Amino acid sequence: MTIAKNESRRTRRGWSDLVLAPYSFWSALFIVVPLAFVAYYAFTDNNFQFTTENITRFFTTVNERDGVTTYTYLLIFWRSLKLALISTVICLLLGYPTAYIMANAGDRAQKIMLTLIMIPMWMNFLIRTYAWMTILQDKGILNGFLTSLGLEKIHIIGTESAVIIGMVYDYLPYMVLPIYSVMAKMDVKLLEAARDLGCGSFSVFKRVIFPLSLPGVTNGITMVLIPSISTFYISQKLGSGKFFLIGDAIEGQYVANNLHFAAAMAFILMVVLLIFMELLKCFTAHLYGGGQK
Repeated sequence: MTIAKNESRRTRRGWSDLVLAPYSFWSALFIVVPLAFVAYYAFTDNNFQFTTENITRFFTTVNERDGVTTYTYLLIFWRSLKLALISTVICLLLGYPTAYIMANAGDRAQKIMLTLIMIPMWMNFLIRTYAWMTILQDKGILNGFLTSLGLEKIHIIGTESAVIIGMVYDYLPYMVLPIYSVMAKMDVKLLEAARDLGCGSFSVFKRVIFPLSLPGVTNGITMVLIPSISTFYISQKLGSGKFFLIGDAIEGQYVANNLHFAAAMAFILMVVLLIFMELLKCFTAHLYGGGQK
């Protein structure tokens, strides 16, 4: 009997490996191999000799202006991280209640809300960014509306606020959808059991809903933070090219054919994001695995 069970398990494992083989090949070809090339270029010079100069250059390049010395690329990286974190937090504050409302709505309402969230994603990314330029520019739709109300115009285009607005608009669906997918599958019996045991609405949310939704929150944060910190087109158009983000710096080095330094910046960014994702994973695992008492 035991031998038959072991044979059955081996057969299922063999079929599982066979089914996963195309995905594994795809991942290796289009994920692992490109990342390996990025690391290779980051640690080589133009003659493809090993060097750490590209990495060192990122941390040591300085800019002196008006007697003030600033680390150029570290400042760019900090600005990118700051705007990405702000955008991610705003997306979470907007996306979590939206996902909660969707998950608790009727089937018809869920389909309508899901369609409304998905429709902007069907449009080209460039068109959406240009649309926000039309809305936010000094003579745009927003200021025209304020003027019609007798209010003063506001200058948004070319500022960090405009870039944040663009990031939130473009990446908000990536926060809503993972959280909604987790909440929609949540077992209603757990909520009923919590209420039967005397939990109020806030206690049910704190002790049941939020801990169970943490995997979706983690995925949403990851899916918003990574494109936000590496974006370059939003900052170029909505920021009017007045300040650089790390994506702009990488693109600039690539256009200038400085491939090795561009790869070094991409490699550093990748390492920082991997560290952040691991810290986020450990933090959510602590909460989800018993940190909440």
